[in-house]
Amino acid sequence: MLGNGHFWGYYPGKYWSWLWVRILLLPVKVEGREHLKKNQSYVFVANHQGAFDIFLIYGFLGRNFKWMMKKGLRKVPLIGIACEYAHHIFVDKSGPSKIRASYDRAREVLKEGMSLVVFPEGARSFTGHMGMFRRGAFMLADELQLPVCPLTINGSFDVKPRMKDIYWAFWHPLKLTIHEPIEPIGKGADNIKNLMNKSYEAIMNGLDKKYQGFVENPDQ
Repeated sequence: MLGNGHFWGYYPGKYWSWLWVRILLLPVKVEGREHLKKNQSYVFVANHQGAFDIFLIYGFLGRNFKWMMKKGLRKVPLIGIACEYAHHIFVDKSGPSKIRASYDRAREVLKEGMSLVVFPEGARSFTGHMGMFRRGAFMLADELQLPVCPLTINGSFDVKPRMKDIYWAFWHPLKLTIHEPIEPIGKGADNIKNLMNKSYEAIMNGLDKKYQGFVENPDQ
C-alpha cells in the first residue's frame, strides 16, 4: 500500500482533476471557502449532478477528505485501484452487515480527524434535479457531533449528463458553492432531521433555477 492514504488519497486526485478541467477549458467558480475552519472535520454533502462532480470537488474544494462511493466503482479500470490505494470507502449494499462495515470505516475516518464527502442521493441525477436524501451521512454527523457542510454543484449535468454517458464532455461553466456548515443542535432523531432538512434546503436553493425542485430518481 502507498503510505497511509492521507497524501495519496488527496493530492494526486486533486491535481489530476484540476488538470482535466483546465484541459477542457471549463471555467470554474468557487464560492464560500471562507466558511471552512482550519483543522475542523466536516461531513460534506453534495448534490450528484454528473460525473464531473468528482472533478469539481476533488480539484477545487481545497480540503483533504475521503469519499464514500458505490462498491461498483472498484471495478472501473484505473479509478478503482487508485481509490483502493487512496483508502476511500466503498459502500457495499449487498446486506446489512456489509453496509454496517462500510459505515464503521467512515466512522474511523472521521474520528481520525479527516473529513468525509458523501452524495446523499446515492446516485447521479437523470435530470439535473435533486432526488431524495438518505440518512446515513447525517447519522454519522449526529453520532460524532460534527458539522455538516452542504455543497451545491452547478454545471456538471450540462458538461456530462448521465443519460449521455459518452467519451467526451460538453463545454459549460462549473460552479461549486460551499455553504455555511450546519452545527448539531443536540443528539438523536431531531438533530438528524434538522441536519438533513437544512442541508437539502441549502443545496436546493443554490441550484440554477432550471434545476430547482424535487424530481424522483428511479435509481435511488
